[in-house]
Amino acid sequence: MEKNLVKFNRVDDVKEFVAAATKCDFDIDVTYNKVIVDAKSFLGVLSLASLPVLVAMHGENAQFHQLCQKFAC
Repeated sequence: MEKNLVKFNRVDDVKEFVAAATKCDFDIDVTYNKVIVDAKSFLGVLSLASLPVLVAMHGENAQFHQLCQKFAC
């Protein structure tokens, strides 16, 4: 499992992130403190926008990993 700390500053960032997450065939969790949301849920990720969140990927995808680096804190 790979983990990255990311932060989204705009709604377009969240849209791009969720669109990339939906293309992955494995689970991706977005966590802030004790709140965990599915990375494939636009409203869930949007509710945590502007906060530094931890993205946990339960699989591997090079394109998604590269996108996470774009939003890294």
